[in-house]
Amino acid sequence: MTQTHDETVRTRPDTATAVPVDEPAQPDRIRRPADAIRFAASLLGLAAVLLLVSIAQQTTHGLQSDIAEGTAHAPRFLLSLATMASSFGVLAVPVAFSIERLFHKDGTRVAIALLAAVIAFGLTYVLDGWVISAAPGGVLDSLIWGGTDTALVHTDITPVIAFVSAVGMAGRVRWQAATWTMIGLAALTGLTAAYASVAALVATYFLGRAIGHGTLYAVGTPNPRPAASAVVAALERIGLRPASARRLPGGAHGDADDPRRYGVTVRHDPDAPAEDGTGKELPRAEWQLEVRVLDRDQQPAGLLYRVWRLLRLRGAAPGRALRSLRRSLEQESLMAYAVAACGARTPRLVGTSEVGVDAALLAYAYVPGRRLNAVDDGELTDGLLRDVWRQFQRLQEARLAHRRLQGDAVLVGDDGLAYITDLRAGEIAAGDLVLRLDLAQLLTTLALRAGPERAVATAAAVLGEDALAAAVPLLQRVALSRATRAALRHDKELLTRIREQIVALEPETEVAPVRVERFKPRTIVSIVALTVAAYIVFPQVSSVDFQQLVSSASWWWVLVALFAAGVTYLAAAWMLMGFVPERLSLGRTVLVQVAASFVKLVAPAAVGGVAMNTRYLQRSGVRPGPAVASVGASQLMGMITHILLLIVFGFITGSTTTATQDLAPSRTMVVVLLALGLVAAVALTIPRVRRAVAARMKSMFSGVVPRLVDVLQSPKKLATGMGGTLLLTVAFVVCLDSCVRAFGGSLHWTAVVVVFLTANALGSAAPTPGGLGAVEGALTLALTISGLTAETAASAVLLYRLLTLWLPVLPGWAAFAYLQRKEAI
Repeated sequence: MTQTHDETVRTRPDTATAVPVDEPAQPDRIRRPADAIRFAASLLGLAAVLLLVSIAQQTTHGLQSDIAEGTAHAPRFLLSLATMASSFGVLAVPVAFSIERLFHKDGTRVAIALLAAVIAFGLTYVLDGWVISAAPGGVLDSLIWGGTDTALVHTDITPVIAFVSAVGMAGRVRWQAATWTMIGLAALTGLTAAYASVAALVATYFLGRAIGHGTLYAVGTPNPRPAASAVVAALERIGLRPASARRLPGGAHGDADDPRRYGVTVRHDPDAPAEDGTGKELPRAEWQLEVRVLDRDQQPAGLLYRVWRLLRLRGAAPGRALRSLRRSLEQESLMAYAVAACGARTPRLVGTSEVGVDAALLAYAYVPGRRLNAVDDGELTDGLLRDVWRQFQRLQEARLAHRRLQGDAVLVGDDGLAYITDLRAGEIAAGDLVLRLDLAQLLTTLALRAGPERAVATAAAVLGEDALAAAVPLLQRVALSRATRAALRHDKELLTRIREQIVALEPETEVAPVRVERFKPRTIVSIVALTVAAYIVFPQVSSVDFQQLVSSASWWWVLVALFAAGVTYLAAAWMLMGFVPERLSLGRTVLVQVAASFVKLVAPAAVGGVAMNTRYLQRSGVRPGPAVASVGASQLMGMITHILLLIVFGFITGSTTTATQDLAPSRTMVVVLLALGLVAAVALTIPRVRRAVAARMKSMFSGVVPRLVDVLQSPKKLATGMGGTLLLTVAFVVCLDSCVRAFGGSLHWTAVVVVFLTANALGSAAPTPGGLGAVEGALTLALTISGLTAETAASAVLLYRLLTLWLPVLPGWAAFAYLQRKEAI
């Protein structure tokens, strides 16, 4: 709803004097972030119920049986009384509450709640009309378990739950108690009458909540934010005498949770009129107060981002992601008094007050000036920067953390002095890490405006070089605020230049970054990938009879597979040695490859081996640049060989299925290659993707090509490297084929090659340690498609991964420890 900006005159309820209030007309309805969060949480709860009943069907069935047996012995009189009370009260209580709300002129909220109830009724009617024959054996069967008359969801109470969720009973304890008591009795009646199961009732609760909050967010809730007249009245109650008020544009940062701000003039003489006898407003000075209004509905704004920072960073996020209105008011007030007490310059907090039940205000003495972001470059003198650092130094000495030292948190007054503002996220008695993060944040903020040279120089002049050096390990993008990270996209080398300036002043500064992340986003991807892989692999594993597996396996083929798995380490050593012109010890290089099998468990397959080999070459006397180039050359040739083998054997596999044996290409392989080529071509039409690929290829070939030229001058080295590359593939194929034959399976050798090459490519691309999950899923699926039974394929894959991934872990750990002790890695 679009409203025009108009100036209105409102009267304080406790006086007869009109106070001019300049404020845009507020919308009748708003969409609250809290409703969206509750809607998402309800959907997650519903999904959790469906997941639980799908993996624990026996438990849910047993719980239902226990409840049925328990209620069978309950007095029939009490059950009948509960049934009668719930049948009447489950509708009577919400109706009574609606009438009460209508008397208080809250009909809009009641209408929205009725809409949610209608939607819930329609949806539950459709769900209960579901064809039950589709349910047995699955999630629906677990939900409706209890008899043929059992419903998927409780139709009687779902609309009531949706109504209650949408109408809003916060702060009305008696109404809440009465309503949920009736809902609980109705649920108990459904259980005793076998109308609904426990799982269905829990699903009913989450479904009703989701519909209620979803409807409330989609339609919008009546605006609970108090108008400026209520703010003026609250100022009157704390002893101030407003003469006029004006809504100021935007918040301090433009964030979703920024508070409303008002400029207010006050009369020092409470008897002085605001107007003369003609109604003309008397001339007055600039605003004396800046009033910040905290609205309850804005408190959850940005919650997901704060939760993410709280979980991801160590000590870099506030202790609570969601604070109540009262706690937010108390925290900002405490910080304002603490900052003023430590001697740092900040607008004086004049008073605080609640504004009804849905808002609170903080009145600050108005300081005319501009935010640091709005100050012209020519006005950013070294004197001003040093003054900013002096205010920051007082905060640090008092162990006060600001947490939002962005450009808008520093006010440059008309008197040329710096003021620290926006204290809502601050923290008293802060720890060392949080204080150092504040230092890193302010360094970056000032460097973005004045350049890293001036920011570091002025900071060193005030704080000292030793104190400044503490920020170097924390100059990381992840540790900075969201707005600062966005600004750094336009100057990606700024943090590096800040570090260089500090190191130039203090050469002994520790440069290694401090780990502030509990986990990286890649960890989340790994967990999701492992979950999906477990969903694919576990059903295959559960179908394997391990006792029969051990007794029926052909141990001759198991020994062949074990030998082939051991050959892979010799092949990997030759592969690396062939692309290193310097002389390497074969025994120690093989030992490094064994140690890499241990590192696979803590790093993706394509990363662990590269890092291990690079470190080994550097310890062997190869300079860092050539060491990286040598490992890159071996990986590049391995990738090219892998792709060529996959294409060649894909064509051969297609020909072996025809009667003519005419080397006709596999139709599936042709389709796959064409699809990959089309995707690559479309991607390269995007300028950003094209530049990224070009930069990556340039960085790869700039060091690899000269290294390959050196290798080409030595036929022996070239033969060693290419021979190791081919032997590595042959050894893995022999190992996989032997595992298949160990359980009575048999495939054409070309099919085994294609299966291995495909699974290995997926394992290298997967972000999980050792390609865990991706390799198992790909191998099992590919072997099954190739003609093996599911049990044989699963057994062969288990044995293959046991020999190539799990069995080498203990020897790999021993080799890793030995090489570390010898300082070889």
